[in-house]
Amino acid sequence: MVMESIRQQTSQAALVSLEAAAASARGGFACVFSTSDEYETALITERRAQGRYAQNRGLWPLILFTACVATVAGTVLLLG
Repeated sequence: MVMESIRQQTSQAALVSLEAAAASARGGFACVFSTSDEYETALITERRAQGRYAQNRGLWPLILFTACVATVAGTVLLLG
C-alpha cells in the first residue's frame, strides 16, 4: 500500500512536471503580435528608427520641375 502511494505521488509529480514543461514550450512559440497589422506597424516603426526610410531625394525633383517649366515655357513661346 505504501509503495503504491509512493508510485502514485511520483507519477503525479512527473505528470505535473511534464505539463509545466509543455506549457513552457508552448510559450516559446507565442507571438507578441495579435494581428499581421500590428507586426507590420512595429516593423515599419523599427525600420524608421534605424533610418531605412530616410527621404534623401537630392536635387532631382528640382531639376525635373525646372526642365518641365522650361519645356512648357518654350512651347508657349514657339506656338504663341
